[in-house]
Amino acid sequence: MDHKLGWALIGASTIAREWMVDAIRAQAGNAVVAVMSSNAARAAAFAAANNIASAYTSIEEVLADPAVGAVYISTTNQFHAQQAIAAAAAGKHVLCEKPLALTMADGHAIVEACRNNSVVLGTNHHLRNAASHRAIRELVRAGAIGTPLFARVFHAVKLPEHLQGWRVNQPGAGAGVILDITVHDVDTLRFILDAEPLEAIAMTAQSGLSSDTIEDGVMAVLRFDNGVLAQLHDAFTVAYAETGIEIHGSAGSIVGRNVMTQQPVGEVVLRDSKGEHVIPILHVNMYEQSLAVFNQAIRGVGAPAATGADGLRALAGALAVLEASRTGKTVLLPV
Repeated sequence: MDHKLGWALIGASTIAREWMVDAIRAQAGNAVVAVMSSNAARAAAFAAANNIASAYTSIEEVLADPAVGAVYISTTNQFHAQQAIAAAAAGKHVLCEKPLALTMADGHAIVEACRNNSVVLGTNHHLRNAASHRAIRELVRAGAIGTPLFARVFHAVKLPEHLQGWRVNQPGAGAGVILDITVHDVDTLRFILDAEPLEAIAMTAQSGLSSDTIEDGVMAVLRFDNGVLAQLHDAFTVAYAETGIEIHGSAGSIVGRNVMTQQPVGEVVLRDSKGEHVIPILHVNMYEQSLAVFNQAIRGVGAPAATGADGLRALAGALAVLEASRTGKTVLLPV
């Protein structure tokens, strides 16, 4: 039987409007029943535009709504921890945007709160739901490229004007390209390689968009516990580059073209001694896939696509890159 699950959107955000409302409604028995924003006019306008019954301005109000069984948190990064912990204490399942928190201590507190209150916790690392990344992962697992040796991630984009704001001018909000994009790279590499990053080096840039001490570009290298060295290039100021990921092994290479995106697009190519082969892919909506798996986890079947533990490991990688860029030293990740 279809279960009934009412969702509250904590944050009247662009990602909630463009992706998550429809993804939630695509799940049998799921409904978006409330939205919360600290700005009353924004909350009301969002609710009206998206046919949502209730609009609230405080976390206490929305969590007191008996129709709410789960929350999707997409507020600015500094609020994730307090809102996720409050939701867990109220017995609501939690799907939180990345980064899970701004500090490892806060991230662990979220995980503990959800565990102690027996609610499901997921981190919305959408890319591991992409058919392209799942195909790459299966190729690596099947030994299609032999032993993985090196990886490269190209995730330099032009941040749209309507998404800039706090991401480029509010240090206290967890701004900057590392906590916005690099954190996704770390999770994607962990997922594809079945490996954990051990250490990081990095250099950042201010290339015309960010202010204060906030970085809008970074190049970093991560060493993983399976020996892979991974190079990352992330930016908010590159308008005409393609995104992608490459995994190079002892017997071949995998190239994912234009796959570091919210859109279900891109191509995966395997190169080996037999030549170049395009891998057949049936693209899916990543957010719908994430919600489908999250619903299964609530029913007691499996775990979210990216768990709270996954969110913690991705955060640790991003924080290590951030520290390495600020200190100029190699930074070891927590075990």
